[in-house]
Amino acid sequence: MEKCIKCNYECEGIKKHGLVFCDVCIQFCPNNPEKVDEYILEKAEAQSLEPFRKFSRTRGEQQKTGMIKKASNGKAMSRAPFGYKLENGDLIPAQNFREVEEIFEEFLEDKATLNKVAKKHNLSVNGLKKILKNFTYIGKVKFNNQTFEGIHKPIVSSILFNKVQDKLDKIKKKF
Repeated sequence: MEKCIKCNYECEGIKKHGLVFCDVCIQFCPNNPEKVDEYILEKAEAQSLEPFRKFSRTRGEQQKTGMIKKASNGKAMSRAPFGYKLENGDLIPAQNFREVEEIFEEFLEDKATLNKVAKKHNLSVNGLKKILKNFTYIGKVKFNNQTFEGIHKPIVSSILFNKVQDKLDKIKKKF
């Protein structure tokens, strides 16, 4: 347990600008590091923030519970990934959905590297890795470190996806 630098509340703490804040104080902390000192000087008492902390925690927990329920029902949790589009809240393959399968297949070719495939498809290497590791493409929804069966149409087969994961693991082990 740590103490919030602003209100002195004992909590697990969230770090911002290298300083520890509670869940309430972090919400109001300026993004500009130069203004953080001024913000901290305006001390607040942990006790006076208790109603906000109580409400914040409850609302956050309610939101997370709702999101877990949505994911467990197979619904998309965020914006549509490359190759999909959102229509009435549902993921459906977009016009470029075939490119996703091409990316997976090209990556498995012997001489293929992350750099080559990324350049060919006008992606960054990190963007390509996000695509290659995204469970959405095999019809799953991942949220809160859990994987659920999605209600959307997969773009890539599980076999192709798993082969790509194996190659990514081999690359990772080299470094």
